Amino acid sequence: MSAVYGPGMTEMGRVLGRTAEIAAAYLAGLDERDVFPTGTSQELLDGLGGPLQPGPIDPTTVIEELAAALDSGLVANAGGRYFGFVTGGAVPASVAADWLTAAWDQNAFSFVSSPAASVVEEVAANWVRDLLRLPESVSTAFVTGCQMAHVTCLAAARQAVLDAVGWDVGTSGLGGAPRIRVVTGEKRHVTVDRAVRLLGIGSDALELVAVDRAARMIPECLSDVLSAGEGPVIVVAQAGEVNTGSFDPLGATIDVARDHGAWVHVDGAFGIWARVSAELSEKVDRLEDADSWAFDAHKWLNVPYDCGIAMCAHPDAHRAAMLYAAAYLMPTSAERDACDWTPDASRRARGIAVYAALRSLGSEGVAAIVDRCCRHARGFAARVGALPGAVILNDVELNQVLFRFSDDETTERVLNRVQRSGAAWMSGTTWEDRAAVRVSISNWATTDEDIARTVEAFRTAVEEAG
Repeated sequence: MSAVYGPGMTEMGRVLGRTAEIAAAYLAGLDERDVFPTGTSQELLDGLGGPLQPGPIDPTTVIEELAAALDSGLVANAGGRYFGFVTGGAVPASVAADWLTAAWDQNAFSFVSSPAASVVEEVAANWVRDLLRLPESVSTAFVTGCQMAHVTCLAAARQAVLDAVGWDVGTSGLGGAPRIRVVTGEKRHVTVDRAVRLLGIGSDALELVAVDRAARMIPECLSDVLSAGEGPVIVVAQAGEVNTGSFDPLGATIDVARDHGAWVHVDGAFGIWARVSAELSEKVDRLEDADSWAFDAHKWLNVPYDCGIAMCAHPDAHRAAMLYAAAYLMPTSAERDACDWTPDASRRARGIAVYAALRSLGSEGVAAIVDRCCRHARGFAARVGALPGAVILNDVELNQVLFRFSDDETTERVLNRVQRSGAAWMSGTTWEDRAAVRVSISNWATTDEDIARTVEAFRTAVEEAG
């Protein structure tokens, strides 16, 4: 290895400098790229494949060849015309901080393994807490995404609701434990189902509540479902349905849940960030009265993948569910050890990019991203809804636009033409058993011109499909 890298880290600067050039060129060219890549899997394999060579290769050469081989397979989701899967971009400070995170290579396991990572994550967590106006006492875990944030929060909920009936799940497990009820809306996100399975509670524990036409859970129906059973219960409410962007009525949901002694968990994957907007914050009124919250930073906060956040109003239950102890670990007294709050042991210092994004934007900057994306969504809906045969299916109250054309075949044909054009990319979905198109505007980089180009792509596709 010394023949390639030289003594110590002398080659690192050269490699990183060339990498920065390649990355900057990629980002500068996003407006000219097709949003969805043109390369086939076979072409990518041909560029990357073959047997591993016996000897080392110069690292700069490796990076240059890697970038060239993967270029035709890169999705331009960092640009302003990618509207699929509620995917955010990454603001400049968060990208740069993520590069530093890799260079520093800190193991954010504990205070001893990285005091820097421990402290920066504590600061970032406090800033997020204050932005969302959550209780000062909440505990926080930086995890891979909302999926693991659900697992973390629902593990804390499982701990608490079973403890309340005299069962220690940490010691005794779930065998023989009282059955936990998980009550949630019919239009919940699939990550809730998977979290329940991963935690051993099981999908049979899900009790579904009827929703209205916009996918909002109906409080009266929630009351009926809760009254029909007994035992430990967790209610999962939703802030931002993935198709319509609608919100469960949190205040009424929490009141009904409290009448039945339930833990209230909020799936706020992207919609929770409405809390920072003066115009939208009423949609998540009384958010602070819930027991736990799961959401992403790599969506509307626009930090690089991957970063999710779990917050819990009951730190004792949270820590009891996640606690990590071993003889070789040095106690750090009052210092925060992340391993006591996350499902991970060794882990990346995700909070560094979150800190940088928040520091660069400030609270007003975060609110501006949310408001701008929602303005773009309303503008897109108005313009695409004027196209022949187009029907907007949701009240555009957030950043999601759900629409279709005259029939399933036309809807799918128009969507496929737009996707293949390279002008923009968004996903199809099914709504009320019919094909639909879902546009999610979550990227700080999206401009009015990006919206205009996307509408024009649909206009062209409608004419060609006609």
